[in-house]
Amino acid sequence: MDHYPLIADHGLIGDLHTAALVSTDGTIDWFCCPRFDSPSVFGALLDQERGGHCRVRPAHGPYTSRQLYFPDTTILITRFLMPSGTGEVVDFMVPLPGGQPTENHRLVRMVRCVRGEVQFELDVSPRFDYGREAHTTHLTENGAVFAGDDLVLTLQAVREPDDERLAELAITGEGAVRGTVTLRAGQVRGFVLESAAEGPPRAIRAAEVERDFAATVRFWRTWLDTSTYRGRWRETLNRSAMTLKLMTYAPTGAIVAAPTAGLPEQLGGERNWDYRYTWIRDASFAVSSLLGMGFVEEAADFSRWLRDRDEGGPLKIMYRVDGSSDLVEETLDHWDGYRGSRPARIGNGASDQLQLDIYGELLDSVYQAHRRGLGLGQRGWAGLTAMLDWLGDNWDQPEEGIWETRGGREDFTYGRLMCWVAFDRGIRLSHELGRPAPLERWRMHRDRIYAQIWDRGWHPGQRSFVQRYGSDVLDSSLLRMARVGFVSDRDPAWLDTLAAMERDLVSDSLVYRYDPGAAPDGLAGEEGTFSLCSFNYVNALAGAGQVEKARLVFEKMLTYGNHLGLYAEEIGPTGEQLGNFPQAFTHLALIDAALALDKALDQK
Repeated sequence: MDHYPLIADHGLIGDLHTAALVSTDGTIDWFCCPRFDSPSVFGALLDQERGGHCRVRPAHGPYTSRQLYFPDTTILITRFLMPSGTGEVVDFMVPLPGGQPTENHRLVRMVRCVRGEVQFELDVSPRFDYGREAHTTHLTENGAVFAGDDLVLTLQAVREPDDERLAELAITGEGAVRGTVTLRAGQVRGFVLESAAEGPPRAIRAAEVERDFAATVRFWRTWLDTSTYRGRWRETLNRSAMTLKLMTYAPTGAIVAAPTAGLPEQLGGERNWDYRYTWIRDASFAVSSLLGMGFVEEAADFSRWLRDRDEGGPLKIMYRVDGSSDLVEETLDHWDGYRGSRPARIGNGASDQLQLDIYGELLDSVYQAHRRGLGLGQRGWAGLTAMLDWLGDNWDQPEEGIWETRGGREDFTYGRLMCWVAFDRGIRLSHELGRPAPLERWRMHRDRIYAQIWDRGWHPGQRSFVQRYGSDVLDSSLLRMARVGFVSDRDPAWLDTLAAMERDLVSDSLVYRYDPGAAPDGLAGEEGTFSLCSFNYVNALAGAGQVEKARLVFEKMLTYGNHLGLYAEEIGPTGEQLGNFPQAFTHLALIDAALALDKALDQK
């Protein structure tokens, strides 16, 4: 399994409809088209032999590769340094802001030589529908066409008029196209891989892709200019913000939890989930984090997406980017999974779980948007009122919880906490907006939940709030308790809870979600530390006045990011990144931690 790249050895590019992962050796080994949640075209990340890939790298070694983003953009540059010369592959997709969904997407791979002479090899080997669908391939003078049942990809050469015909391209086994191109210093070639192109492959001049490059630079820098963040970690937060933006589906405003599926939380284990969907929780957190940096467009777009989810009943915990909820979980038995981590899953069986915390996270994000000047129309208010009326009848029951355990429903303390937040924010919005609401009933529920958590969620022996009622197990989801205003940052009970978590869940700044051995979750195996929780720990320490410790934990966490500042879901025992990548949860929590730490340091 050594031929699999590390999860961290990737960069992310995208066009706000879909995204691709590019490894440090110039291979696109994950790309779904035309949407995040569409079947994969390149899926070698989950099966090197049968998944499909698009590779551009030097034809002869040895070489050393380096990767960076063009400053303040999501344009990815992979550099190859070798004795004969230095070459670069510049990967990007031109952003496609809001409007109607489109089948047409352009993935640009500029290839250039900056010193000496470099011969590059090209290998485009698509595998449609997760490798389950056959395709045909035919060559033309200017490229190739790969045709599946529902998707056609056109490979178009970047060439100049005096270039010789691309006779070096050839069709190889299983409909792949391979070839070579030799470049001298200053030459730019490459190709554009386009879905649903209007015609056959055409010759594309280098000047055209340079214009696309410039347009992409303008888009990202214009977007970053709307940020109000001027704190200590500006470049780091900008990268996290752009990563969250890359996970936004512009036609609807939905934000996916990650652009990947099936990457393991434990190598060789079964905790391999599909995260290419919009969780109410994750998206609400992401909106709040972006608002904290001054980005308001995403909150408005997500609110519009959410209004369209009005189904006359409780919310589902997750949806597809178009708002549909057909997320039947299945396994790709013909795929090995990343480094043999079976099963490789698509769809998500947790979609029908009851998770009561989502209402608090949603209401809190709506409240944060209101505080930053975004309006809430009558339709939106009516929807929130109906939602809280439903929650009033349903909050006091067992549920599956934030971590989507598969061991049965429990009375999770965090779920109750966020129900308290939902009613609290609803009451505040009613007062501040002057909107009608059954405030007496909402206050009754809010106060009952408050008393219940103190009575049943606090464990006197542990001197801590615990994961679920009747248990002594700790859970780092409760690191948000003081932040949402349930308890004071300096309350002795809260300080005791932080100390207990440090004792049982923290390992040299890294934080586990919970102990699966002490709290069986219905799944085999273990997992790494959860980076969302590690950054939430920074936030909690800063609020509790432990500012120096918070800063050290934060700086340590920054060392676990990859070479581009990207993070997966978890960190394993040797510091490797695990789980789907990059993970919205981690990047939004990084932003929140930095904002809290900046504030605490400024007040010292």
